[in-house]
Amino acid sequence: MDITPEMLTQLNTFTRRELTADEVYIFRVRLCDNDIDRDGERFSLEALREMKDLFVGKTGIFDHDPSGEKQSARIFQTELVTDNEKKTLAGEEYTSLCAYAYMVKTSGNEDLIREIDGGIKKEVSVSVSAGSKTCSICGKEKRISPCTHIHGEEYGGKLCHTVLSQITDAYEWSFVAVPAQRNAGVTKHYCENNINSETMQESSQIEFYKKLLSDVEDRTRREVMQLQFCSGGAVGKAFSRITSKMDLKELLEFKDELMDAQEKMPSSQLSSVLKADKAENNISPFFTR
Repeated sequence: MDITPEMLTQLNTFTRRELTADEVYIFRVRLCDNDIDRDGERFSLEALREMKDLFVGKTGIFDHDPSGEKQSARIFQTELVTDNEKKTLAGEEYTSLCAYAYMVKTSGNEDLIREIDGGIKKEVSVSVSAGSKTCSICGKEKRISPCTHIHGEEYGGKLCHTVLSQITDAYEWSFVAVPAQRNAGVTKHYCENNINSETMQESSQIEFYKKLLSDVEDRTRREVMQLQFCSGGAVGKAFSRITSKMDLKELLEFKDELMDAQEKMPSSQLSSVLKADKAENNISPFFTR
């Protein structure tokens, strides 16, 4: 590739000293596109535009291994390329995010440069944070309100897939053997903010059911106290301490035992207990089971 002065100016913004054309190797790479990939997902056009700026300066590694020794290249320029003659599976004009990356020529990367030139090291994959993951059919956010639409199925002539958008960060790009995208490759990670949002929603639901369970437990405890009293048993402080240490399962079992005992109680005895109960304590003798 012919290295222009403009290219050198751009890539030297990432170096500690100005490098010359003889010291660097520059190559062009297609990072990702807006077509539906092997995972049944695609980037929106807006996502590609967001990544265009985010990938400038990002390092190239191998197989998404974050170790420093795997760093091999760095992007210094990006561009969006639209092919007006080609359509994606979703019916959009095919658009790809392409980048120019550079490496400093060393004795250690001579083989890698030859492999890139020879088309051996070719497929790449990107790692980004996608804030939104929606169904292409109904538009629902899949991590918050999952729908019943199935990837790969057609609904009203439209192919069901997942649309990735709201790209908040780009981490790196990697040489890989088998990328998810057919023309490039993409590995999807989802941003912390949305994970937190989803977690908060789950936590809210958990708190709701905890409160509901606590309310049921308190109600059952009161019913046990009422049944104990109606059966002629003591309901003083000692009994209250005992029931306060019972969980819901134990309370329900105790309630069943008390109700069985009440059913076996002679009608005359039960009647007198209930009359005294109603007169003195205004406690209802009716319970649910």
